[in-house]
Amino acid sequence: MSVPTRADFLLDPDLVFLNHGSFGAVPRVVQEAYEGLQREMERNPAAWLQRKAPELMAAARTRLAAFVGAQADDVVFFPNPTTAVNMVARNLRLQPGDEVVTTDHEYGAMHRTWKKLCAEAGASYLRAPIPLPVTTADDFVERVWAAVTPRTKVLFLDHLTSATALVFPVAELCRRARAAGILSIVDGAHVPGHIPLDLAALDCDVYTGALHKWLCAPKGCSFLYATKAVQQWLDPLVVSWGWESDDPSGSPFVDYHEWQGTRDLSPFLAVDAALGFREAHDWAAVYAASHRLTLLTRTRVNALTGLESISPDSSEWIGQLASIRLPGTVDPVALKGRLFDEYRIEVPLPVWQGQPFVRVSFTAHTTQADSDALVEALTKLL
Repeated sequence: MSVPTRADFLLDPDLVFLNHGSFGAVPRVVQEAYEGLQREMERNPAAWLQRKAPELMAAARTRLAAFVGAQADDVVFFPNPTTAVNMVARNLRLQPGDEVVTTDHEYGAMHRTWKKLCAEAGASYLRAPIPLPVTTADDFVERVWAAVTPRTKVLFLDHLTSATALVFPVAELCRRARAAGILSIVDGAHVPGHIPLDLAALDCDVYTGALHKWLCAPKGCSFLYATKAVQQWLDPLVVSWGWESDDPSGSPFVDYHEWQGTRDLSPFLAVDAALGFREAHDWAAVYAASHRLTLLTRTRVNALTGLESISPDSSEWIGQLASIRLPGTVDPVALKGRLFDEYRIEVPLPVWQGQPFVRVSFTAHTTQADSDALVEALTKLL
């Protein structure tokens, strides 16, 4: 089985692309399948959307569910995890005195969502501090659980963080939340296609993941998983024909959330091609090479700056994505601009708790040369 290369993707050949984690990159064969679905729809839009699309969407959900360790009727497609979490959060109907517990590493859009909704409801929004560097899974779990009280209604966790690019050990926290009667919601935006995911084993109440990142599906393709018990109270953000459906599928969860009026369904249906691309190649080799390059790049940048890593060199904390400390004197906006304008390097420079980072992504389309280019550029610019 072969390993995919840069030639399998549509990326600009002159670009050093170390930002796969933000929006992904679509392989040529997946883009062709995506466009083919759009062309097929346009041959007879009415017939395709009304008669063929439901069958195709059911098949796509079944294929996806098998990949993430769930049942087909327990997952629905969403354009992105932010929309999915907003739907769930608005259904909670938080009350004064309720608590939502999370960490101080959560994604900015989700932080804003919970802060706004808790403020409107008179609920408390508690962010358990997780200092860097992280050390052990047990330490992480105890720091988060220390913020839980009898008033805690929701435990919201990133499975793999955005700014700090850390894999969080969330399974034990989901177990404790279930035992305590607390709703567990996990944001796994960076997880599908990146690190292993088995929703049956994880046993959270709600999970969302992006498929347009590491799984390399077209943009605007994500999913939401919910247990049967949670599905009962999840009203859709948009009430459409699936509500009190004239042709029910047997799953109100799917009916309510899958049909949201006229929209392009082809990103969701192209998941089949994305999974096919993955299955046709040796992704274990891709992960091993990418993980090695991720750690190597972190070590080289640390040697340049004299700063320490924010986690142990272990797949327990790091996959194919790593945030590497930069000196506090760095202007991340200016440095990001110079990296792109002068060196054609596309890489994010997030800031967490006032600390600037460079966040690198390595996958099938990246090589040692991309790592070299970044280190050489930073050597000159820093």
